[in-house]
Amino acid sequence: MNERERIAADRGTWENEDVAAFARRRPERRERFQTFSGESMERLYTPADVEMDYARDLGFPGRYPFTRGPYPTMYRAQPWTMRQIAGFGTAADTNERFRFLIAQGQTGISVDFDMPTLMGYDSDDPRSEGEVGREGVAIDTLDDLDELFRGIELDKISVSMTINPTAWILLAMYVALAQERGIPLDRLAGTVQNDIIKEYVAQKEWIYPPRPAMRIVRDSILYSTKHMPHYNPVNVSGYHIREAGSTAAQEVAFTLAAGKAYVEEVIAAGGSVDEFAPRLSFFFVSQIDFLEEVAKFRAARRVWARTMKEKYGAQKAESTRLRFHCQTAGASCTAREPLNNIVRTTIEALAAVLGGAQSLHTNGYDEALSIPSETAMKIALRTQQIILEESGVAGTIDALAGSYAVEVLTNRIEQRVNEYFEQIDERGGTIACVEQGWLQQEIADAAFDLARKKDNHEFEFVGVTKYRDENGKMPALDLQSINPAWERNQIERLHRTKAERDQSAVASALERLVRAAGDERENLMPYTIDAVKARVTGGEIVNALVPLFGRYKELAIF
Repeated sequence: MNERERIAADRGTWENEDVAAFARRRPERRERFQTFSGESMERLYTPADVEMDYARDLGFPGRYPFTRGPYPTMYRAQPWTMRQIAGFGTAADTNERFRFLIAQGQTGISVDFDMPTLMGYDSDDPRSEGEVGREGVAIDTLDDLDELFRGIELDKISVSMTINPTAWILLAMYVALAQERGIPLDRLAGTVQNDIIKEYVAQKEWIYPPRPAMRIVRDSILYSTKHMPHYNPVNVSGYHIREAGSTAAQEVAFTLAAGKAYVEEVIAAGGSVDEFAPRLSFFFVSQIDFLEEVAKFRAARRVWARTMKEKYGAQKAESTRLRFHCQTAGASCTAREPLNNIVRTTIEALAAVLGGAQSLHTNGYDEALSIPSETAMKIALRTQQIILEESGVAGTIDALAGSYAVEVLTNRIEQRVNEYFEQIDERGGTIACVEQGWLQQEIADAAFDLARKKDNHEFEFVGVTKYRDENGKMPALDLQSINPAWERNQIERLHRTKAERDQSAVASALERLVRAAGDERENLMPYTIDAVKARVTGGEIVNALVPLFGRYKELAIF
């Protein structure tokens, strides 16, 4: 009998005798335990459960396949970037919040944009009424972006911009702003989300159909690769896929499938994988299911490394290294007993850190009620700082490696992801699956199953479905209020810019952009940069391309 067989036999004896005897005295509350993703959990894991080749599957941090982390020294040398997202009102309003967070020790900036900016509508468009500055900052022109980063040294702090269908316009503004300030582009660090695929399958913010939208992402990747060597031109996002109700395995599978689609798009345009792949970055959620989330991050790194090396022939280690930003789960925040969200966020942040995140946003306790207040953001930032400075978990790399449970879950998620890859390939690839609505249906089915389990109390939520205090009083919270002056001030600012700019330069820049868009071989980024320098608005750029690209209408799913 070998060691594995001996352990399996010992486990069988334990289950048949010890567990059975205890169960007769005190029946177990749960015969089966499941993660939120529906994965069944054994009551005990042993070495016999772990199918693993150490050199092939684990190895060392900073080495292929990066299961144990993307860098050799991880947080011992460089703590994760603390990047609290902010955005509301006008650029001046959000600039004030940025300055506050930096003063509290934040080490990176993340910008949330309002819905009109995201969807390509100017603030004075009738369709923007009531939404200007409400869920993010309003940015119409280059002057707004200049005000947003007033007093902030862009060559000394990394900036992340959470925006997708109009991402290339905001990236063009960022480049133009750096040039006007005399900052070399190779000094810029940060990322623009720019992941249009996840919009079609989860977040539902789009303008153009998938094919021209992919061309725009391709152009921004190629431009950044050539001119901005330290900037990430796309942040492939699983966060929104999971928040829409997917499982952990679906989050990884569909996110990495989108990453593969971008790789193939750029390669088809002549890009060399080892030139652009090192600048691809990713974005995942950290949910409340602690062990599964740690395993998910480890599996994602391993799958991506193997995919890039084996499928696309990447030679550089940097081309196979998955780096990711993480945000704690908005979907886990509750409006009832909102202070409980501090605890949930702490658990989720700890999973992100033990899973090896490169940057992290921790949610405010009041996010189920309003835009996060200054007080909530300070506590959220302090949560990260306490984990880094006081908990000791940053002292060693991949501390949970070798945990039988974590390794089993990591292997299982990797297996599920590869199974999804096969299904996606059988259906013609990622874009074909988007157009067919297959990815959307998979997420919808998972979301329905999760909702059913919540309704049946298979999953409990403290203070909401369990231990609910019907007579409890809401704590006095200093919630962020909506200021009606935000919209008025932004529209007035936009009208001043339109009145003062050179109208002939605007018309000429738009004409050149449209002409370039008609030639698939042209890169749209230089033309967009010229346009925003002429103070062409985001809405004007979007509308100029609609006759050529069209507007997307989603396929109904029944």
